[in-house]
Amino acid sequence: MTATGAYQEATGLTSRGWWWWERRRSAVLDVLLGLISALECALEGVGFAGDAGLPVPAGVLLGLVAGASLVLRRRWPIAVVLVSVAVTPASMGFVLSVVGLYTLAASDVPRRITAALAGMSVAGTFIVTFVRMHQSVERGDYDPGRWYVPLLSVVMSLGIAGPPLLYGLYIGARRRLMESLRERADSLERELSLLADRAEERAEWARTEERTRIAREMHDVVAHRVSLMVVHAAALQAVARKDPEKAVKNAALVGDMGRQALTELREMLGVLRAADQQPVAVRVDPVPLVAVGVAAAVAAAAAEEGPCLADIEALVGQSREAGMVVELMVQGEARGYDALVEQTAYRVIQEALTNVHKHAAGAKVMVRLARREAEVAMQVENGPADGVTADAGLPSGGNGLVGMRERVTALGGVFVSGATDAGGFRVSAVLPDRAPVVS
Repeated sequence: MTATGAYQEATGLTSRGWWWWERRRSAVLDVLLGLISALECALEGVGFAGDAGLPVPAGVLLGLVAGASLVLRRRWPIAVVLVSVAVTPASMGFVLSVVGLYTLAASDVPRRITAALAGMSVAGTFIVTFVRMHQSVERGDYDPGRWYVPLLSVVMSLGIAGPPLLYGLYIGARRRLMESLRERADSLERELSLLADRAEERAEWARTEERTRIAREMHDVVAHRVSLMVVHAAALQAVARKDPEKAVKNAALVGDMGRQALTELREMLGVLRAADQQPVAVRVDPVPLVAVGVAAAVAAAAAEEGPCLADIEALVGQSREAGMVVELMVQGEARGYDALVEQTAYRVIQEALTNVHKHAAGAKVMVRLARREAEVAMQVENGPADGVTADAGLPSGGNGLVGMRERVTALGGVFVSGATDAGGFRVSAVLPDRAPVVS
């Protein structure tokens, strides 16, 4: 439980304290103890006035003032103990001395000061007890021996001062322990709150990365198919009357590509529905944002069988059927790369070909794929548009290059794109043979 309003109500704290008291019951207790101590000292002041030859009202007044000082025990415990030591020779202030020593030991006063004042109180009680008992023994007929008076004086002085001191030390240590535990609980509560906030931030990062990945995947899957469909539809419109057989062939290609796009969309939506039904556990360990993206991509690759390097020849064939002049050059023997690496390489080439359809109609394209021992490299380079082939008017959202760069860098690869000196465009990427392990 922390120091909230509920805790203050449970302990009796109020918003408006009485002077130095934090609780009303503390003020009532101290006033009651002050009254008891004042009455005790006033009664003992009568005997002191008779022994000292003072007027009785003076002794009573001295007792009242000294005993009433106990009300100040929480604010000035040292002063209360000093008053009790001062009135010890007058044989008054038993309640004042006991309560004052307890309060002093339970307070935050340095221990050396507490020890010094306790020693003064014990010494004063011992001296007064020794003198009065010695006088009583001398006036009596019984001689108990020399050891009687000193021993009884020591027992009396220690019996009066010892119990309140020990109990006060115990209460003070317990109070400090409770305060330490309460502060630790507050600290733990703040840490848990911070951890919860950080976990929520990481969950939001993961959701954002997953949304970005889904948008990128949808773009790569749909944009290429739809772009080819638009190109074939434009060709179909151009040759419908001149060459009916070619028009029929283009129409069949458009239908096949539409069905492929719908199939891929259904598969992706099925993966999303399956992922929504699985509980998501949010870890509190610090996870970099890039690692979150890699983990999301790895999970997506594991959930569905994506395209691989073996499908690139078919991908290039689709662009050739749409009228694009594409040359494919593959170097190196087939190797076993991670599924995510092969899928990313396929998507990079696919998106690069889609950009050629959008922005460089009729351009010649060179696709290079190098299978190496520890990496796979790919390059798609196109020349300028021939100016003869009609532009299909494909829309562009400007996210193709961004998506390719995100895919490649998430796997620890290198991505470079830019215009060539011949007026075309080049896209290059190098991927490691293994996806990074997310711990």
